[in-house]
Amino acid sequence: MKKKKKIYDGTTKKNYSTDDADKLIQEFKDSAAFFDGIERDAIKGKGAINNQISAFLFNYLSNFHLPTHYLKKLNDRNTLVRQLDMIPIEILMRNIAASSLIKRFGIEEGEELSLPVREFYLKDDSRKNPTINDSHIIAFKLATADELKLIERMASKVNAILKSFFFRRQIKLVDFKLEFGRYKNKIVIGDEISVDTCRFWDVSTDSTLSKNKFWFDSNNDEQAYNEIRDRVLN
Repeated sequence: MKKKKKIYDGTTKKNYSTDDADKLIQEFKDSAAFFDGIERDAIKGKGAINNQISAFLFNYLSNFHLPTHYLKKLNDRNTLVRQLDMIPIEILMRNIAASSLIKRFGIEEGEELSLPVREFYLKDDSRKNPTINDSHIIAFKLATADELKLIERMASKVNAILKSFFFRRQIKLVDFKLEFGRYKNKIVIGDEISVDTCRFWDVSTDSTLSKNKFWFDSNNDEQAYNEIRDRVLN
């Protein structure tokens, strides 16, 4: 399968059309961004690591009968995926208090949430991806009520599976992002699941999680990406 026309060029990925209208080639880049989307210097080898991890995790989720856009990894940086009609919503699943949750609600950093918190964001960079709720999603016709229920169930299932998976590798899944799309009228998981879409902390960290964090904007980015890859794949 060969690349044809570039149809998307984002901060961390490019998408190319192929000879098959139902399939795309997803190319992972070394360029990086902070959680708020501000671009920063490239991180050597990041694209290949994210491609490896995302392919592995999509394969892993398929064992639990979760439908995804993933088809196969083509090489270090490229993966063949199904072309989806993407739903312009980003789902953030939170397991541990961090980042904006602390700022908004005054919760202590590192507090284990008694129930995973699910947040929806409209994918619109011009409006800085505002928070939305179920009513917005249905009223704006971004997804039907039935589709939204399915998305919520799938996101919760993915969270439970990945939280357990990472914990066995001495990693806490603090929070992570998911995106969904439609493929032949079915809801499937799209985009990527990688170091760029997850926030990880080491299990051995103290209660305030003030040490040994895996931050993607630290001075040891390359080391952090390699460390997480080694834990996930080995």
